[in-house]
Amino acid sequence: MFIQRTGKIAVAAAMVISMMGSIPATQSHKLQAAPAISVQLDHVPLTFDAAPRIDKGVTYVPFRTVGEALGIGISWNNKTQTITAVNTSKGKTTKVVLQVGSKTATVNGEKVNLPAAPVQREGRVLIPLSSFSSQFDVRTGWDQATRTVSMVSPQREMHLRAFYAVKAYHEIDLLPSMNSVAFGWSRIDRDGTFTLEGKEYQVPAAAGEVTPKSIVADAASQQIQPSLMVYALDGNGELTKVLGDSTLRQKSIEGIQAAIQEYGFGGVVLDFEGLGFKLDAVEQQQLLNQYVKQLRESLPPEIAISLAVPPLNSAYKGYDYKTLATLADDLIIMAYQYNPAGTKAQVAEPNSLVNQAIALALKAGVPKEKILLGININSETPASVGDKLGLAKRYDLKGAAFWRLGLFRTYSADMQSAVQASVIKEE
Repeated sequence: MFIQRTGKIAVAAAMVISMMGSIPATQSHKLQAAPAISVQLDHVPLTFDAAPRIDKGVTYVPFRTVGEALGIGISWNNKTQTITAVNTSKGKTTKVVLQVGSKTATVNGEKVNLPAAPVQREGRVLIPLSSFSSQFDVRTGWDQATRTVSMVSPQREMHLRAFYAVKAYHEIDLLPSMNSVAFGWSRIDRDGTFTLEGKEYQVPAAAGEVTPKSIVADAASQQIQPSLMVYALDGNGELTKVLGDSTLRQKSIEGIQAAIQEYGFGGVVLDFEGLGFKLDAVEQQQLLNQYVKQLRESLPPEIAISLAVPPLNSAYKGYDYKTLATLADDLIIMAYQYNPAGTKAQVAEPNSLVNQAIALALKAGVPKEKILLGININSETPASVGDKLGLAKRYDLKGAAFWRLGLFRTYSADMQSAVQASVIKEE
């Protein structure tokens, strides 16, 4: 799955001169509205409160919209009509100062000539995309047929988590690419009992010197937080049974406590699926809130709690996202399985629905710094995974969580390279 590192990047990017030359120039010295022009960042449209414009072959876009989508720090001085843009990448900070009407910018204290001056229209500062090509690492393109500007966001550092399969000892070498890992070794079974010995999820047997405890300890020694994943499904009401029964609830929590202590986990990831599909959604939300609250009170404060939850644009409504976010360290929004049942593997999830899932979680009151975007590698391709990571960067989320670690190797090294080109693990 990936990795290296780079700081929070931002950018507003540039059309190369040859591209710009292909855009018809207007005869007027004033900016002419060009409503047919669209701008896509990581293959997902950007929405502007002022339309992109063209003047003499130069494309202008509202600076704040592009800058914020790319993670750039922006400040505006109305008195001096200047914009200050600050970006940190790979430990290096770049500070760019632009002034409305001036074709001279200041980059880290040095004067730099611009191909065109920023302008102010209708209360918005618009800048030429080409102003930032040499200062920030954004790839751009122009499609004359569709009149579309395309941008690919630069690599950014963020928290990366992976799910680790039951017996995948051959995947151990991939762990250093992660900040955290969830080991799929436990579940609440169909009888409502927490277990580490089920048919689907179990603690794997040792393979020579490689043991479950050694893997967990090795991850922790590399500052990769190891968590126990607890899977449960409400297909036949078994999860609801546990959540609503004080005795079963307590037993499962005691089982989680014991497993954390025995194996040395630093956290727990609850993957409780299927709530709010058949039964009353509000009641199930309350039951889950109660369970997570009880679990939080039962564990030492240093043990992290995460929940893998379906997206708000799914059919499962038994999750109170805002309350869960106050109880947990983070939420993994599993923004996948949108494609119809039976869809072949590696048919990319629709970007529009993934985008909507993030927006709905934020609207529901989940802080962006507590959201990990769940990405199913089985559904993506090297060409599409960057789109999903681009959305995580656009909304400045905590990071991404990949299902699952071994799939990077199953499909090809190209998938790892595609991820590394977009994000690297935070340091």
